[in-house]
Amino acid sequence: MKMEEVFTLSQVARHNLKQDCWLVIDGKVFDVTKFLEEHPGGEDVLIEYSGTDATKAFEDIGHSKKAKNLLLKYRVGHLPGFDFPVTKFTNDEPPFQKEMKAFVIKEDSKTKKTALVELFVPLLVVVFYLSYRYFFWAI
Repeated sequence: MKMEEVFTLSQVARHNLKQDCWLVIDGKVFDVTKFLEEHPGGEDVLIEYSGTDATKAFEDIGHSKKAKNLLLKYRVGHLPGFDFPVTKFTNDEPPFQKEMKAFVIKEDSKTKKTALVELFVPLLVVVFYLSYRYFFWAI
């Protein structure tokens, strides 16, 4: 398996301009110059971290799998000490196609016991009221 080119942080640091913008994320080096205008968060964010390790900023935002897959297209190498096999990216078929497309509702943290109590307490109140009314007002 072919390995990518290895860059040092000082080599990456030279690519810190709008016309030549490289980032390091998780030890991988990306040339995002062509992506600057397409970035949903604006080009200023990428330019701010250009030439540096942007892993923490990238993780803090919480990018989707789709965004992480898109990043593969711009990968040019990695830092020393990180050995990653070359991942070929084709525009036809991204590497991860099983991304969830539906909105997920977070499961409620209530226990089953709590749910049953919330259901039966009002029901018992109604039964006691109707029983009281039937037995004591009917006289």
